[in-house]
Amino acid sequence: MNRSAMPTVTEFVLLGFPGSWKIQISLFTLFLVFYVLTLLGNGAIVCAVRCDPRLHTPMYFLLGNFAFLEIWYVSSTVPNMLANMLSKTKTISFSGCFLQFYYFFSLGTAECLFLTVMAYDRYLAICHPLHYPSLMTSRLCCTLVSACWLTGFLGYPIPIYFISQLPFCGSNIIDHFLCDMDPLMALSCATAPVTETIFYAQSSFALFCTIIYILRSYVLLLRAVFQVPSASGRWKAFSTCGSHLAVVSLFYGTVMVMYVSPTYGIPTLMQKIVTLVYSVMTPLFNPLIYSLRNKDMKLALRTVLLGMRASKDS
Repeated sequence: MNRSAMPTVTEFVLLGFPGSWKIQISLFTLFLVFYVLTLLGNGAIVCAVRCDPRLHTPMYFLLGNFAFLEIWYVSSTVPNMLANMLSKTKTISFSGCFLQFYYFFSLGTAECLFLTVMAYDRYLAICHPLHYPSLMTSRLCCTLVSACWLTGFLGYPIPIYFISQLPFCGSNIIDHFLCDMDPLMALSCATAPVTETIFYAQSSFALFCTIIYILRSYVLLLRAVFQVPSASGRWKAFSTCGSHLAVVSLFYGTVMVMYVSPTYGIPTLMQKIVTLVYSVMTPLFNPLIYSLRNKDMKLALRTVLLGMRASKDS
């Protein structure tokens, strides 16, 4: 068939979650609350780390960047999802779809890298406490943070560009609430096995390499924790590690279901729910289970809020 004679797709339709208008309004309200809470929680962490000198340490510098990343990660999907819930057409432009696709995967990859760097930081702090200040210097910390951002955003432009150049000449309906790899490839009129293989190999490599390093770090870390003589010291170390492992388990567990295990046997609605967990719920829970339980962070947030109140009163 002549490619020039094929109808050109200029926009896609994101079906989102099924249901009547009342259900859509209820979902819109629920996800809007989640989104606002995510912005407030992660934004508070960013402000606290930036404003409180006590938090100008590598661990909190990493937490601040991670919270900033979560703000953008959830913003790459939720605003468009909320708009589609109130829209009758539920359309997204061709370029908008692939921009969302790019930002979603780039930020997701950066999140994997940040979790890895944070595991490395905790490993040094607990396994090598005396050498920690000389090992995790400000320069190294800034280098690692920059590498996370750059690697996340420089890894996907080429494969996603080639995917966008495929002919989309059939249906433009995506049974999802975001532009993802499998739904887009299903709408293409031509196969691209090389591009598809490179994309999935790249995603799987990033997932497996980071999770293997994180697990290795925590095996060594837990071994060191069991050697701590005092019960209070062991509990403090377990508390710090447990919060990080909760975030890692929630994020990696759901991501691997979608991008490592075969998804053809999973119902479409279940795929949407799984994607919802790591793209929306994880950024919502992170401030609660990872940062806001920290005493230093609570004191910093209290100081920042009191300072803002005092400046308004004056």
